[in-house]
Order: sequence, then structure tokens, then C-alpha cells
Amino acid sequence: VQLQASGGGLVQAGGSLRLSCAASGRAYSTYAMAWFRQAPGKEREFVAALDYIGSNTNYADSVKGRFTISRDNVKNTVVLQMNSLKPEDTAVYYCAAQSLGAASSDSIRYYYWGQGTQVTVSS
Repeated sequence: VQLQASGGGLVQAGGSLRLSCAASGRAYSTYAMAWFRQAPGKEREFVAALDYIGSNTNYADSVKGRFTISRDNVKNTVVLQMNSLKPEDTAVYYCAAQSLGAASSDSIRYYYWGQGTQVTVSS
């Protein structure tokens, strides 16, 4: 599976962005998908995940109620809708995939990774 993330940009605090991760390859619908992020000088951290069935989600406490992860198995994409953005959400966002996985927050469980997309939230 190859992953291509897009949709990042510059937005003011309180605004919204929609990140997309397009997957190529067979059996996309059998992969759990997740988003992680890494801010300058900080370790990569979990943001949100969706299991391979698409019925279970998992969110970091810092984004609960503001971010929503969803998938479109026809278009082979996973979307991260980010609302009420804060300056502390500024980071490079990465999508990741694991075969037949749960909505795990553990990055080591994800085998496939896309390139990052920069999200910058100004105050």
C-alpha cells in the first residue's frame, strides 16, 4: 500500500482544515488507518485512528470533539476533518496503515506510512 497525504496549509486559530490520505494498492478496505503528527522538536504523536472495519475510532484526548476521522473505501481515502484548530495543532501530519488492524494509537503497529503534510495554525 502506498499512501499520499494532502490538504495541509496555513489557517487561523478557530479555523478548519480537511486532510486526505489516498491509498493505492490492493485490499485497502482491509487496512486500519491512522493519523499521527510531529511538531518541531517534539516526538511523533498519535492523533486519530479507524479500524479496518470502519466502525471503531480512537482519538487523542487533545483532539477529541474537534477532529473526525472517516474513510471512503470506494475512493480509497481516509479523511481527517479538523475543526476549531489551535496553534498547538501545528505539525507535520502523517497517515499510516496496518493490515486487518484495530484503531491503535501505537505507531509501531503501522507498517505503511505516507509522506507528511504541513499544518500551520496561526494565533
